Amino acid sequence: MVDISRRAMLGLIGLGVAGTALSWPRLTGGDIPGRGDEALTVALLGTAQDAAARASLVEGFQRKHPDIPVRIVAIQGQDWSNYFAKILTMVAAGTAPDVVTVATEGTQLFASRMAHPLDDYVRRDAAEIQDFFDDVSPTLVEAMMYQGSLFQLPLGWNAANVYYNTEALNRAGLDRPRDNWTVDDFFSVARAMQSAAPGNFVPYFWNNRLWGGVVPWLYINETSILTEEKASGGDWFWNRFYPNETPRGGGYLWENADALNERTIESFSVLETMVREGIAANPAQGGGNELVALFSTGAVGMTPAGGYWVQGLHDAGFRNDEYDVTYFPKMRGQRHQFGVDGYAIMETSQRKDEAWEWIKYSASLEGMRFARPKPDSNAARRSVNDERYSAGIGPAHWNVFYDTLDNFPDTGPIPAPPQQAAVESALIKNVVGAITNGPDGVKRGLETMQRDLELALKGR
Repeated sequence: MVDISRRAMLGLIGLGVAGTALSWPRLTGGDIPGRGDEALTVALLGTAQDAAARASLVEGFQRKHPDIPVRIVAIQGQDWSNYFAKILTMVAAGTAPDVVTVATEGTQLFASRMAHPLDDYVRRDAAEIQDFFDDVSPTLVEAMMYQGSLFQLPLGWNAANVYYNTEALNRAGLDRPRDNWTVDDFFSVARAMQSAAPGNFVPYFWNNRLWGGVVPWLYINETSILTEEKASGGDWFWNRFYPNETPRGGGYLWENADALNERTIESFSVLETMVREGIAANPAQGGGNELVALFSTGAVGMTPAGGYWVQGLHDAGFRNDEYDVTYFPKMRGQRHQFGVDGYAIMETSQRKDEAWEWIKYSASLEGMRFARPKPDSNAARRSVNDERYSAGIGPAHWNVFYDTLDNFPDTGPIPAPPQQAAVESALIKNVVGAITNGPDGVKRGLETMQRDLELALKGR
């Protein structure tokens, strides 16, 4: 158990994990003598913990480009969709920033409406940025392509891995799960944890959302709620920067609802069984805000999370031998899901060349070290990621984070078409009904989801 002060700290960390942006001091061009309205404006969905890291990033950039003033604008939002909505409002008002932090949830929305492709810049500076791509999994880059063009360079990312409480596992008399454990193994572990646990305990806690909700259970069954295809094009990029890779295409396409295919029904049935047996939390009961606290006190055995948890658990005094991380179990396959973020240049920007220099510096080895000095999200560069998690703060098997991309090369981004906000709403609206009305209720719930997804995809 933990004391009240530790619980309070963990609660605040939980807010960050849930994606809620807290207010943090802004670094502005006006803070630097002689800098005024002509600054390159960079919009971020940030937290108070990011402030110092961003200050170092700005200072490093200014040393390299003293002629480019920078203003960092922190925009608060309940989640990525809320943040994107505020950016859209700024665009409508004629006050759009030059550069915007965009995660997978908004990559195709911005690419299809507001962002400027990086293709010409990448071609021009190919020799200079080759070391970046040499240090980054092509899986992350592919997620930032749309209709054959590259719109962002990946900076931070997280796959949904399984965090487990080592005490709960040991109490059940179990060893660490095999890397290729199966869904049947998962059930056995969860049931053993439940039998050995005193008091209130849930073997598996999860939330009703797109990232880390039902999607991991769909991907390991080689399915999704939307059809997945690849756009044509992109050879210009793959042939130049990843010549030993089979060209992957011009980015993902999610154009049709697919909630009623047999594998999707099967995955939802697995979750229905977990909830009915009581080995998984009902996602209608509580959200992510309390999840870290529950996990740290031993009330939760396993939960999906990414590298973003590591620093928060460390800061709260949760020892790195009190938990560990492993892969999602295998069903038909063992494909994982991830989300990735990076900077996008706004089409309306009058400072596109300066914006590219900012993106290029942020993706450099120095820039990425400045921007993310702690293990609070996986770094796109393998070298930086290894430095971050091997420093004694991460769990014993911290290598799982980046190895997820290498060991499961079909791992892909969460399904996020330009209509992502409506798609996620349709998903969230129907998950609980599909898994809490008994085995016969699964298909009925997915029929409603299919209808709502079809309506969502019709939106522009």
